[in-house]
Amino acid sequence: MAEVSAAEGARSAARMRLPWHWIGIVPFIAFALLFLILPTLQIVVGAFRTPAGAFTLENIRGLFTPSIMASYWISIKISVASALLGCLIGFAMAAGITVGGLPAWVRGPLLTFSGVASNFAGVPLAFAFLATLGRVGLVTLLLRDWFGINIYAMGFNILSFWGLTIVYLFFQIPLMVLIITPALDGLKREWREAADILGASGFQYWRMVALPILFPSLLGTFALLFANAFGAVATAIALTGSSLSIVPIVLFAQIRGDVLGNPHLGYALAFGMIVVTAIANFAYIWLRARSERWLR
Repeated sequence: MAEVSAAEGARSAARMRLPWHWIGIVPFIAFALLFLILPTLQIVVGAFRTPAGAFTLENIRGLFTPSIMASYWISIKISVASALLGCLIGFAMAAGITVGGLPAWVRGPLLTFSGVASNFAGVPLAFAFLATLGRVGLVTLLLRDWFGINIYAMGFNILSFWGLTIVYLFFQIPLMVLIITPALDGLKREWREAADILGASGFQYWRMVALPILFPSLLGTFALLFANAFGAVATAIALTGSSLSIVPIVLFAQIRGDVLGNPHLGYALAFGMIVVTAIANFAYIWLRARSERWLR
């Protein structure tokens, strides 16, 4: 009996012992809890509360006012435009370094630059584009003085819809390159050889074999780029200020403490952004999982 009790005590101690193999992810769990999960829960709860703490749906109803709906629509259009252009240009670049026959030495620098540029945003990115394509930017002056092209006289404005879309492309295109390159690498050589043996042209191979296989990856990456642009805050505020009423700027105006600000309406705006980006990210994860089954 004593031996049985000792064995049971040893097993109980083993069950109560701290699992040391989990220690490595404790900082990640703490970081995610403090800076992602708890703030998100506070936003969700605050969207359904009054300043006095009572439950209300008034903040959610406020999202359907014409001005706020217009800001959501502008944000969606910018996100769609930058995601679509980012997908097209990024796919062409990734295809060039994987299956397009570009020299092997191009791949390393392009992927390295893409890794850096995909995380370059905020005030530095806004300043870089103002110094490049602003009214007295380097490219603006070169086009005007050397080629007689005044892009601002032609209607271009860096503080406009297309101006912000071009700025977003700086990190959208590299992100597309990083995500789609592994998918292109996953295209099996046997598929192309089989298509050649059957007499298919290069265009037919891409239309009937490669693109259908890559379509879930392309659509999922489009959803991810949409979410990436829709949630961009610092770049838009630093570049346009209040001249373009997209959702992040309207949200900033509500929570910064002005006389007309309504922090709980700001919570509702943030809640709406969370819903939109969550849908886009879920679509990306689901489509990515479908594409990986083909590329294994």
